[in-house]
Amino acid sequence: MIKKENRYIRLWVVLGIAVVFWTIGAGFYKDLSAGNEETYKGLKLFSDVLDIVQRLYVDPVDPKVLIENAIQGMVHGLDPHSSLLPPEALEDLQVDTQGEFTGIGISISMRDGFVTVVAPIEGTPAYKAGVKAGDKIIKADGEPTRDLRDAVKKMRGPKGTSVVITIIREGESEPLEFNIVRDIIPIESVKSKLLKPGYGYVWVTNFQENTVRDLKIALTEMENGDAPLKGLVLDLRDNPGGLLNQAIDVCDLFLDEGTILTIKGRDTKNEKEYRARADQVKRDYPVVALINGGSASASEIVAGALQDHKRALILGTTSFGKGSVQSVENLREGYGLKLTIARYYTPSGRSIQAKGIEPDIELKYQAANEAEAEKSQDQIIKEKDLLNHLDAEPVNKDAGAAAPEDEGKEPREVKDDKKEGMPKIRGGENRFGTLGEEQLQSDNQIMRALEILISYDIFKGITVIK
Repeated sequence: MIKKENRYIRLWVVLGIAVVFWTIGAGFYKDLSAGNEETYKGLKLFSDVLDIVQRLYVDPVDPKVLIENAIQGMVHGLDPHSSLLPPEALEDLQVDTQGEFTGIGISISMRDGFVTVVAPIEGTPAYKAGVKAGDKIIKADGEPTRDLRDAVKKMRGPKGTSVVITIIREGESEPLEFNIVRDIIPIESVKSKLLKPGYGYVWVTNFQENTVRDLKIALTEMENGDAPLKGLVLDLRDNPGGLLNQAIDVCDLFLDEGTILTIKGRDTKNEKEYRARADQVKRDYPVVALINGGSASASEIVAGALQDHKRALILGTTSFGKGSVQSVENLREGYGLKLTIARYYTPSGRSIQAKGIEPDIELKYQAANEAEAEKSQDQIIKEKDLLNHLDAEPVNKDAGAAAPEDEGKEPREVKDDKKEGMPKIRGGENRFGTLGEEQLQSDNQIMRALEILISYDIFKGITVIK
């Protein structure tokens, strides 16, 4: 009876492995059919280990979980940004790149082991209910919130339904409960304000489907204001990235010609160059772009292109250093595979992978208080600190390896979780909830950028005596 059961388990395991690798791609079987002995031995070893764990491990284990973990380990071993996306994670990724979701309207992050409110999004149900920045969410509908994904899953839901969140608030002796009715929550990736007549400020928090559209609207409003726009501060600090096409189109708003980005994969056939096209609106005013250690991937593409074309002065601290592009392939049963398919290069041909964008003028952020200093993104881990990170250039090219197939699709760069070292705060609120005058005036990097723009305008009118 036991032998029969063992044979059944082994058969299930072999079939399971075959299905998994068939799902991942035909390239595996090309190697197998070509008589790749090492690949076959590795597959057999994996089958043996899985079988032993199934029979002898101290507690019962779900074979599906074992195989999922094995795939996760395989792709994580490639680099820190490749991963298997279970259905919930893939859905979260898709929501994060769209312009809205249904929920209660808060930005959250993990702090000191608690799901913590960074800021309620203005005008949303959570904001109206009285949820405040710093509130620690310990329960949703009476169930403990274990982590960010778990909390998001519990708080999101159909419009018109309600959720009860339990929070701990500093200064309150007992936990507080809020019964909040879910609604459609817009995800704003662009915020703007005039710093003073003629000088605009735009904060791009991430790159999602509506970023370019919203940025155009913000720029148009400032350009058509009472005073002509003499200069712009483009804030890319703590921007973790997002959609590649949106980053390219943002560059295109400020560049009329030349290369924006070059992508190079394993084979020269996969090289792709993105070039700027002249826009209907001529934007010839000076730009100062702000970056820091939390500016990653898509935001680095923008900063690098504007810097190389001498279209913007870059101010702040060295960026995160993620110079790779990920593509998401849909798998069966709702799974997805996020895989690094290429490195990207700035217009001058430099790779910023594990290096980052170095600012033209280095200026560290001066926190207004001790609490702000603790949240400074300049202290975060960067790409070069991550296990298995890619080098700036390929180390060892395998001439016999097949080139990745893109099937005519554009590669899509995606945001990565903070646990992998990249900053991520849901909802895009990471320094202040609204663009308040006091917060802007107390930000030394914004104020220095404004001084540079004003100085540039003054120097244009100065006559140099020869």
